Amino acid sequence: MSRPAPYLPASDFLASLDDDWRRHIDAIGPCLHQPHPARDPYESLVRAIAYQQLHAKAGDAIVGRLLALFPQHGFPRPEEIVATDFDRLRSCGFSASKIATIQGIAQATLDGVVPDYATAQVMDDEALIERLITLRGVGRWTVEMLLIYSLERPDILPADDFGVREGYRRLKGLELQPTRKQMTEIGAAWSPYRTVAAWYLWRVPGR
Repeated sequence: MSRPAPYLPASDFLASLDDDWRRHIDAIGPCLHQPHPARDPYESLVRAIAYQQLHAKAGDAIVGRLLALFPQHGFPRPEEIVATDFDRLRSCGFSASKIATIQGIAQATLDGVVPDYATAQVMDDEALIERLITLRGVGRWTVEMLLIYSLERPDILPADDFGVREGYRRLKGLELQPTRKQMTEIGAAWSPYRTVAAWYLWRVPGR
């Protein structure tokens, strides 16, 4: 269900920054960001890995095949992922590297490294990022997707994200995308609404 009302203050704030932001937000309309609250960090991380470097439809297909392996649950439990052999996971469409990553995430969940939802909810953004990027194949972007979509953090700017940087390039008519460092510095002006800023940047049309 779309929930535009909670994001109106953010949209208004961003539209007040300059004419480029105002025109873009007027064209797109209200922010319809749709998080998945209360999804465990373990599940969020596994899903994020499934979608890494893939179009959404391909990621959907992989996740769908993974869920079909474990029809008795809404999502496979960590112990089930750890116990599943390579070929069965490969049949879902995971690469060898992604299989190693998701099994590592599952084992780290069993070991208590990946926190449960309640624990993650009270952790600081950077503390959670620093804790989880120690896992094989889990980078800052992956944890930022968890913060945005599962924990509903309002002030996350995934500065490594191609869509965010390309969106800003198009918004401002720049020749080159800003670097991660430049994007972080530019985005500081969008706090405390950087999550909504990212949502809008993902929707800047091509020029």
